[in-house]
Amino acid sequence: MANFVTRETLPVIIQFETPLLGTVPDPEVYSKYIQDKARELSQSDKDAELETVQDVEEKGWTRFHRDEKGLFIYSYMVKGFLKSALESLMATGTIAKIPAYKKWMDKLVFVESRKLYFNVKESDGVIERPLRVTTPQGPRVTLARSDSMNRGFELKFTIVILKNSKKIDMETMKQCLGYGQYVGIGQWRGSGGYGQFTWKEDK
Repeated sequence: MANFVTRETLPVIIQFETPLLGTVPDPEVYSKYIQDKARELSQSDKDAELETVQDVEEKGWTRFHRDEKGLFIYSYMVKGFLKSALESLMATGTIAKIPAYKKWMDKLVFVESRKLYFNVKESDGVIERPLRVTTPQGPRVTLARSDSMNRGFELKFTIVILKNSKKIDMETMKQCLGYGQYVGIGQWRGSGGYGQFTWKEDK
């Protein structure tokens, strides 16, 4: 069957330069999250995602998704990063303003496959840090704990871009990926400096 649109593909390898923190809380918390937030997912997709959540010994401990093939993140994390990077690059003037860019990113840019597996089978550390939260009783400091990957790990995936007139093209996606050296993926990115990465084309 012929493709009804023209598309470009960019095979990518990202190599992490700083530790990556797990983002998945305990199954009870995660179940509520995907029921409330991931409304675009079918119930079967939600059930399948819950099956990959690891049990944790205590509240506030975040880990990575896991199945029989190993540890992975879902492609929507990369898609979210690309949107955030595009927004920042437009703010700095690196990329010209694209009206309704979030809508067009959803319609024109895709990350394959749904599960993005790490090249390592196990996380190799745990990072703890204090978090300040506001409660009805006032400010409180709580301890957050996350599994982490600290060395020798990478992800491979393919970015698919449908040909368009919105100036969301291959060069734009490459510039967005370059933003990963400043703000990465996962928890405590940005101010914490975690999950930063460099990238190269997978040839």
